[in-house]
Amino acid sequence: MLSREDATQVAQVLSEALPYIRRFVGKTLVIKYGGNAMESEELKEGFARDIVLMKAVGINPVVVHGGGPQIGDLLKRLSIESHFIDGMRVTDAQTMDVVEMVLGGQVNKDIVNLINRHGGSAIGLTGKDAQLIRAKKLSVTRKTPEMTKPEIIDIGQVGEVSEVNTDLINMLVQGDFIPVIAPIGVGPNGESYNINADLVAGKVAEALKAEKLMLLTNIAGLMDKQGAVLTGLTTTQVDELIADGTIYGGMLPKIRCALDCVQGGVTSAHIIDGRVPHAVLLEIFTDSGVGTQISNIETP
Repeated sequence: MLSREDATQVAQVLSEALPYIRRFVGKTLVIKYGGNAMESEELKEGFARDIVLMKAVGINPVVVHGGGPQIGDLLKRLSIESHFIDGMRVTDAQTMDVVEMVLGGQVNKDIVNLINRHGGSAIGLTGKDAQLIRAKKLSVTRKTPEMTKPEIIDIGQVGEVSEVNTDLINMLVQGDFIPVIAPIGVGPNGESYNINADLVAGKVAEALKAEKLMLLTNIAGLMDKQGAVLTGLTTTQVDELIADGTIYGGMLPKIRCALDCVQGGVTSAHIIDGRVPHAVLLEIFTDSGVGTQISNIETP
């Protein structure tokens, strides 16, 4: 039984959350789930409960998940060597079979099962189901000062999103289901493509005209040069941070994904720390939030 002090704290939390619940009822939120949040049992349980709670109060979550570490583990057990170019896994036919097995099978079904055990109605999908994610081969070019023209590098069955079948997602959402999407795309001839989960989440959010895109990461958010977390950023401010070198390296693809979806019609994108328990709820339902928010709206 809760003490009076604990009960009062719960009431205060609910009171703070109420305006946000009213604001987001009926809205679609796309959450990219991966990293540490997917590896800790406690965080996995918390994530599932948070997704079920969102649906219970009338918000429509759509989950897109990664699974890089799980793919790497199985490739290692099968003695298949992994190669990366610019952070992307080179995906030959043998590796693609493993990617489909892990993402579309193991990881996807584990997340679906977890959400359902906590009272939700989740349905697992890959981009191949009803051609949910139509894709094309990703072209990678590299140029060094010694080259007279850029070198085109073949990284195999790695793709980019060309179109999202929103009819399927909307049908599931309207049926009170929670879509859980593995980032595997299908090409014009039925070929499979391994696609970065952040990019898939961004394109799904953009296609659905979602209220929010939430990217769970292994860092506290976008930081300035002094290490302080930045938030309330406009797309113009983010462009300036890229230009002055504050945003660089491995953070750039995530930031560009957030920028693209906001510029494509999503109200706001959030880069949040998946290591924080209930990070998704904290970002949506509290005044302070967690992590970095990017939008096209100028803050006063």
